[in-house]
Amino acid sequence: MRAWIRAVLSADPRLEVVAEASNAVEARDFLRAHKADVVTLDIEMPGMSGLEFLTRLMRARPMPVVMMSSLTAAGSDAAIQALSRGAIDCMVKPSKRFGEELTQDICERVYQAASTRPSQLQRPAQPEQTAQDIMQNIADKGVRRPCRRGAIVLIGASTGGVAALETVLPMLDPEGPPVVVVQHMPGNFLQSFSERLNRQLPQTVFLAQENKALQRGDIVLAPGNGQHTELKRINGSWFCRFSANEPVALHCPSVDVLFSSAEAEAKHVSAALLTGLGRDGAEGLLKLAQAGATTFGQNEDSCVVYGMPKAAKAIGAVQHEVGLDRIGRAICDSHSAKRRAGNRDQRART
Repeated sequence: MRAWIRAVLSADPRLEVVAEASNAVEARDFLRAHKADVVTLDIEMPGMSGLEFLTRLMRARPMPVVMMSSLTAAGSDAAIQALSRGAIDCMVKPSKRFGEELTQDICERVYQAASTRPSQLQRPAQPEQTAQDIMQNIADKGVRRPCRRGAIVLIGASTGGVAALETVLPMLDPEGPPVVVVQHMPGNFLQSFSERLNRQLPQTVFLAQENKALQRGDIVLAPGNGQHTELKRINGSWFCRFSANEPVALHCPSVDVLFSSAEAEAKHVSAALLTGLGRDGAEGLLKLAQAGATTFGQNEDSCVVYGMPKAAKAIGAVQHEVGLDRIGRAICDSHSAKRRAGNRDQRART
């Protein structure tokens, strides 16, 4: 695998492979003596695991790291932990069958990771949850009412999104409007991510299910099932549905598709575009903004990759550009303002 990765990266004129290591000790010794712009790291290594090495590396010398993982359940769990602990990206180990599209994708993601500034890798450590914390979160997930007021939060993210979402989601009201998220990553990784969030948060976190009414306090992740996740609103309640599987903005599920599906009900929507490579979500966010939604974009200083929010800002889709540590509160404030305005309108009619 190392030989194949080296050959793929060396073939890209933008990249230079300066060294390779067979274990964590060799990698540590090289990084102590030499400079590298980015490291690719296998989660499964002899001796010290890639996850443990990543943790030590980010503590001693934060730098861009792209992880390689299998699609097994254990590999998916480790991948999510790696992304939470500071890895920029995590790619699935290729099988014996791979083509030009895969090699281009690997090179592009490594190149983008290398452009990340060290300051963007710093994030306050999330405290480890105790068993008591987890049980309390489970107890807090009581029976919830459908969100009859119709409010909903939509979020799109890609590279750097796991850590960003673990910062934003805890700031949202546990009894607030449902939240629907598109995070670009393989389906198995998304299942592990939803389970991790469900353990951490008082909200109920799960992968989207077709025609299931969304409740207050729900956080729904679009599944990586080769289909797009869309929304529909019936009698004041929101439902998810799945649609055709052609990629949009190079992705399936796509942030653009999710955002665009809520355009007709935009006055009830707050939408945020977080860190990520490319421009998925920019056009959909513009549609929402023009139709009456409140829109947010993560600012450049706090983005791991300032791609998707930058594209949205460039076309006028971002009404409020906010740092990562303030987006959650800003979303809550926007819904409070809409609720007050709605109450005033109702009193005026009566």
